[in-house]
Amino acid sequence: MNFPADFISSIRLLLGSGMESFLSVLAGDAPVSFRLNPFKAKRNPMESVVPLQRVPWSQWGFYLEKRPSFTFDPLFHTGYYYVQEASSMFVEQVVDQLVTEPVVCLDLCAAPGGKSVSLFSALPEGSLLVSNELVRQRAQVLSETMTKFGHSNGMVTNNMAKDFAAFPHFFDLVLVDAPCSGEGMFRKDEAAVKEWSTHNVGMCAVRQRDILNDIWPALKPGGLLIYSTCTYNTAENEENALWAADELRAEFVCVETNKEWGITPSFDSRVTGYRFFPHNTRGEGLFVTVLRKARVEADEAVSGRVRAKNKKKPSLFVKDRSAYTNLLLHSDTFDFVEAGNRIIALPAEHSEGLITLNERLKTVSMGIEIGERKGKDFIPSHMLAMSRELNPKAFFRYEVTCEEAVSYLRREAITLPDASRGYLLLTYKGEPLGFVKNLGNRANNLYPHEWRIRSGYLPEKTTEIFSSPVHPIQPGDS
Repeated sequence: MNFPADFISSIRLLLGSGMESFLSVLAGDAPVSFRLNPFKAKRNPMESVVPLQRVPWSQWGFYLEKRPSFTFDPLFHTGYYYVQEASSMFVEQVVDQLVTEPVVCLDLCAAPGGKSVSLFSALPEGSLLVSNELVRQRAQVLSETMTKFGHSNGMVTNNMAKDFAAFPHFFDLVLVDAPCSGEGMFRKDEAAVKEWSTHNVGMCAVRQRDILNDIWPALKPGGLLIYSTCTYNTAENEENALWAADELRAEFVCVETNKEWGITPSFDSRVTGYRFFPHNTRGEGLFVTVLRKARVEADEAVSGRVRAKNKKKPSLFVKDRSAYTNLLLHSDTFDFVEAGNRIIALPAEHSEGLITLNERLKTVSMGIEIGERKGKDFIPSHMLAMSRELNPKAFFRYEVTCEEAVSYLRREAITLPDASRGYLLLTYKGEPLGFVKNLGNRANNLYPHEWRIRSGYLPEKTTEIFSSPVHPIQPGDS
């Protein structure tokens, strides 16, 4: 791999004698890692069938010795696990240490969703996570990731950072994984190498400051902002962190690390930061720092949640919940709202806050979409199938083979002659895969069209990561 001369010069200034080792590793293959979905893994424990090594700074992260064909593993599509770069899992460590009670959190630059998944894995139960992405197409990818993860206390939006100024002091925790020059992704993305220039680094640094400045009013006094990039230079990292501390009157917060993790400290003694270099840590490039917003008097810290608290519930709340309560495990903890013909379950403790956000933001998804009413028919949503709140007794379940699952995920026609008629929940190794409407001679495939596997190729042998230690659910079991 041919790296730009200016990039090599900048790395030499940072690493000195360690530069050659760094460049040598950067020219090799990136490690393969994934994170388990804690909510689905606890619900349906499985046995790993390949050797796994834990990512040291993550409770749920693991390395694989080689990269399997994730696309053709149905468990990947059920949200049982998520393929994520190991260094970025450090966000989980930050939240584990610094957040001890339920919060309202914003992941500002969230697509494709890895860090939002990390946040949900570590946030205390009862927290609310708003995952935002500026680019519409990427916001759809983000929504897919969060849907498959299956947590009910989430919202996906498609907004600019400055749009959140409408919610002063609303968030307890904000993650800004800022768009950057991408130096830390060079060995995974050759396009990033071709696009790199010192001019682009400078432009990114300015844009990152604008983003921090725009989102700062939405962070509550005393709240935390996690700033991260996947780049190495100091302009986008230490210099911006120091700028934020000075201009925004913030203080740095320390995160405890283990020396064996190989994390490099900040290159500026005034900045408390954490750097990941691939020749020292088994992962890609990453910089992380944590800032705490200065506290102010209570009467100055008016929260958007407080303002909405005394309002009457709007008319979009469903009055008769009886048709939907049996679909969720804990339906008494949800409010049901109707948007068009769609029925959405919102966590009751956050429903008014979610509605307030929805009124002023471009919402892609929120809560759990239960399904859609069409005449006398009610079509269950794929989001319901993926949700950890799905009541396993609400639908007849039909266990499919790997080949049948891949066919379903390609959105091909399915025949289930021995299954009950009506809406069925297909499962693979006990994990919900999605719905079909079985008509007897055929079954209508309800898998989201835009998510289908487009490849016609099927490996002769697929690599299994997990096998189910329990007997598969039989056709018609509920």
